[in-house]
Amino acid sequence: MKFKTIPSHIAVIMDGNGRWAEAKGKKRTEGHRAGADAIDRLLDVALEYKIKNISLYAFSTENWKRPITEINAIFNLLIEFIDTRLDKIHAKGIRIHHSGNRSKLSKTVLQKIDSAMDVTKKNKKITANFCLNYGGQEEILSAFTRLQNARKTNQSPLDKTISPKEFEKYLYTHPLPPVDLLIRTAGEQRVSNFLLWQIAYAEFFFTNTLWPDFGREALEEALVFFDSRKRKFGGLT
Repeated sequence: MKFKTIPSHIAVIMDGNGRWAEAKGKKRTEGHRAGADAIDRLLDVALEYKIKNISLYAFSTENWKRPITEINAIFNLLIEFIDTRLDKIHAKGIRIHHSGNRSKLSKTVLQKIDSAMDVTKKNKKITANFCLNYGGQEEILSAFTRLQNARKTNQSPLDKTISPKEFEKYLYTHPLPPVDLLIRTAGEQRVSNFLLWQIAYAEFFFTNTLWPDFGREALEEALVFFDSRKRKFGGLT
């Protein structure tokens, strides 16, 4: 398909893995496994359309409230995803980025993430930003704290006005650009504490498609929607 405008940064709330599994009489963990396959499809189509950045809401700071068996299954799938797909991801020119609080992640998970980021750090076709143990409010508070600590270290005035550009350097997502298009699957219509700073002027696209069923047709539907929007960024034209 041809589009006048392609978003530079798409963020995706990958919802519906559990419902997909339950509808098929399967365990919820099988839904998460099918969701990993949907990530493969999304990245392949994004590469075709030369979308430069994709942020994926993989595990939120609130997801720790889920049963420990499901949490362990999600992180085991993440490790499996990296182990089985990293070579192909690297060969396709995809750069891996991680956004989120590292403090509660296991040593094994951190080693896998860091290794994937190191292997792919020079790739430029697309950045796949995995938001893991991520929360938008926590990110903003963390960024402010780290900015203030940096000012103390540099002996800069703590009461000096903070510019958006300066602040953004301390976000987990830096140096990714603002989100142009936010997609949420499975019929829910809320942002769930995802990239609160970055979605300030994003277009929102909600679809009833469950995440494991998300593919080319669903992404192209979202791109048609985005192409139809007139983005004013607070202005009149």
